[in-house]
Amino acid sequence: MATDVNMYVAGEWTEGSRDAAYELKSPATGEHIANIPMASQTDIDRAVAAARAAQEDFRHWSAFERAELCLAIAAAIEPLVEEIARIQTLEQGKPYHAESLDDIAEANQYFYNAAEDVKRLTGDVIPTSDRNKRMFTFHRPVGVWAAITPWNFPVTIPLEYVGPGLAAGNAVIVKPPLHTSWALLKLAEAFDAAGVPKGLVSIIPGEGDIGEMLVTHDGVDAIGFTGSSATGRRIISQMGIKRSIMEMSGNGPTIVTGDADVAAAAEAAVYGAYYNAGQVCCATERVIVVDAVHEEFVERAMKAAEIVHLGDPFAEETTMGPLNNEPTAAKMDRHIADAVERGARVLAGGGRRSGFPTDLYYDFTLIDDVPEDSAVSQEESFGPVLPILSAANDQEAVDVANRSRLGLQAAVFTKSLSKAFWYADRIRSGTVVVNDSTDFWETFQPFGGAAGTDTGWGRGSLIEFTDLQTVVLDLDLSD
Repeated sequence: MATDVNMYVAGEWTEGSRDAAYELKSPATGEHIANIPMASQTDIDRAVAAARAAQEDFRHWSAFERAELCLAIAAAIEPLVEEIARIQTLEQGKPYHAESLDDIAEANQYFYNAAEDVKRLTGDVIPTSDRNKRMFTFHRPVGVWAAITPWNFPVTIPLEYVGPGLAAGNAVIVKPPLHTSWALLKLAEAFDAAGVPKGLVSIIPGEGDIGEMLVTHDGVDAIGFTGSSATGRRIISQMGIKRSIMEMSGNGPTIVTGDADVAAAAEAAVYGAYYNAGQVCCATERVIVVDAVHEEFVERAMKAAEIVHLGDPFAEETTMGPLNNEPTAAKMDRHIADAVERGARVLAGGGRRSGFPTDLYYDFTLIDDVPEDSAVSQEESFGPVLPILSAANDQEAVDVANRSRLGLQAAVFTKSLSKAFWYADRIRSGTVVVNDSTDFWETFQPFGGAAGTDTGWGRGSLIEFTDLQTVVLDLDLSD
């Protein structure tokens, strides 16, 4: 029997103003598991009005008071971890034991980190030419943020906005996708338990029209977005001069040099391609292998791929669950067909697996001899595929990596420290990971983008949630 879920508006649980609900079906089982309320402009207006009212008082809380609130939220999340993880697996499809439990257990770290960082968010004392002047800078909250978040990490990505947003003194309205909003709404119980002032946080599920209402709303001061580059460009064209944090598509290259630990590179690349069924912005979307070790890498990758166990996401042995939705699966179909048509060779997988409750279970796919102009090389596949490309030498490997417009996170495998920095100096990517997967992630690391992506995660995100204010004092310092 499907569960009726309420949205969280202005600190209250409500069915919303529309007499309509979205029938949420599990990608793992195909079953109708929940009814998600569909928001309207009335719900948006209510959330924005409450956010503006609550933030007027909240902006005057001290940094230490806001830190205490974040710590209370972190503590309130802990008893909910297993239930939220179960719901996330049902609605998103990621393995419960291998991924979801750790995913949700990590959620409170965004509040712990924000609580620590805000207490150290200092301004400057700036020298002046006038001996009677004193100049200071302060970080002030921006106001009301709208965070438009994706379906691949339906809980942790929204909290990347809510944690630092609250710590910096803002109100945050989150719009998750309808089909992956249940787990986040369950987590909102922690906001009540922690005593978050009503109106500071709202969670309003919706499709693109709800996001557009928030982006264009006069009462929203700033926009946070994580998702595709196409949607990001549309948001940028709509939001005008509002402040923003934008984290968009990646096409993470892993470069395997001639002096690399090839076995380690193969294991890391395979992991980066199958974790969350490849539905990660910094997934290993392509491997660029220097010719001298190409054959060995292919052999090692075939061996490493044996660890991937596609199956029931609630089974303990499962390491990869189904894809979340049909458009992503269809893109995989197109990308693999295009690569084969252009001369690539499928070494493992290559299509959907039959015998499961839905058509979203996709075999881990390994492709060699991938042409650089193929769709699987140029675009973000967002599925469990590892395309292998060739490069004659280090310079060509850099050239291939940089011809993508999506420079979020890259990896380089080499035993040479000098070569590692040589690559880091030349790859256009917000992050370059040396000798580990492109999927490497810490909740506190700066996480920015280049060549078509941009963001301010890590310690820098707290600054992104503030306006810089300069205060000048005129003093009588004459003798």
